Amino acid sequence: MAIICPSCCHENIDGADTCENCQHSLTGLKRPGHSQSPIGNAMIRDRIASLDPRRPIAVPSDTSVAKVLQMMQEKGVGSMLIVDDGKLIGIFSERDAVMRLGPDFGSYGNRPISEFMTSSPDTLTMENKVIFAVHKMALGGYRHIPIVSGADLVGLVSIRDILRYTSDKLTAMDTAAE
Repeated sequence: MAIICPSCCHENIDGADTCENCQHSLTGLKRPGHSQSPIGNAMIRDRIASLDPRRPIAVPSDTSVAKVLQMMQEKGVGSMLIVDDGKLIGIFSERDAVMRLGPDFGSYGNRPISEFMTSSPDTLTMENKVIFAVHKMALGGYRHIPIVSGADLVGLVSIRDILRYTSDKLTAMDTAAE
């Protein structure tokens, strides 16, 4: 059985101490597929595709802060992906708005979003397991993770998607127990 690196999602041979791809320490990891909870087992088994990631809203890096904030409010989304020449270069989230713009956000309205975005965000693929999204969110303090296929941006997973997934699994467990 392979050991999956929690940092880069590379499959390593069972018993490896470090990831062959990124050299992340693998010591102390449990073997995948073993959890004390049915929800944990489902997260280990199910792929991100099962979360049905929504199509992200993307803007170029020269889009103004005011325009991005307006779009986020109108669309009811918590993040915007920043894409130049078809390549994901950053993400701007509600947290970025609060932490990076702060109370002086009005004075930054005409500035490009590239000055305030989080550059080079971590990404996952549809084939990655749900547990990788949970892991990256927990370690990085993220609420959103872009989903890519090669260089193409194909989706976005949020903490709400994880909560919906967990709720659906709990409901299915309750229904099966009745």
